[in-house]
Amino acid sequence: MILVTGATGNIGSALLKELRARGAGPLRGLTRDAARAVLPEGVEAAEGDLTDPGTSKSALEGVRSLFLVSRLGPDADILEAARSAGVEHVVLVSSITVQTHPHLGPAVENLEVERLLKASGMAWTILRPTQFASNTLMWATTIRDHETVRAPYAGTALPTIHPADIASVARVALTEPGHHGRTYALTGPEPVTAREQVAAIAAALGREVPFAEISREQAHARMAAVFGADAADAVLDVTGGDVNEELLRVRDTVARVTGTPARPFRQWAAEHADAFH
Repeated sequence: MILVTGATGNIGSALLKELRARGAGPLRGLTRDAARAVLPEGVEAAEGDLTDPGTSKSALEGVRSLFLVSRLGPDADILEAARSAGVEHVVLVSSITVQTHPHLGPAVENLEVERLLKASGMAWTILRPTQFASNTLMWATTIRDHETVRAPYAGTALPTIHPADIASVARVALTEPGHHGRTYALTGPEPVTAREQVAAIAAALGREVPFAEISREQAHARMAAVFGADAADAVLDVTGGDVNEELLRVRDTVARVTGTPARPFRQWAAEHADAFH
């Protein structure tokens, strides 16, 4: 049995579809509301909340492989519950900032989760993706309302990754041999700027979407109100304020692991155009 947490999320939903299509065997998806969750046919829905690991205890029964996104709950408790339930292998989604910006708070937290997993006694595979293409959904309301998208560092190009590519690598790690004890840094196939992302969404919509670059200070004021000042600083550093060659580097990991080239941002935009209509 494979348990996929975040079963209705950007990565989890794509992963369950791939696993089901490949005949991966018994599958279970963990979601906060099993009655309302839309999962692929044949996938068992299990209800639980990672912020309260006790609610997920029954979902772990009979599970041998676990897909887990870090920092969605008390990871030490989640991993201990998995170990106690007999889980043998965990595929963990961490972050590329562990290696590109290890001094930032979120990266420190992700590294600690990685260390907890490695010390758990369970087999592990760690995925370290860069910026998600789906992060641009934060512009959806603005674009639907035909307003101007405003973002800082308009000329900084990051190798943004399609969440489905993270899912594809996770599927291979969960179902094929040779991936235990491996850490994979994951990126998209090419660098893309915020301005280019907006242009790709506009092309998918078939209309113009106005874009304006704003200062770090302006962006920080908006983000701090939602995430807090420290988190806002960390996000702004890795999206343009403190980039380095390691963060900007395009990697071929997706193609090497899955045998299929990574998907470009324009493909993600075309697939998700409805979110911006």
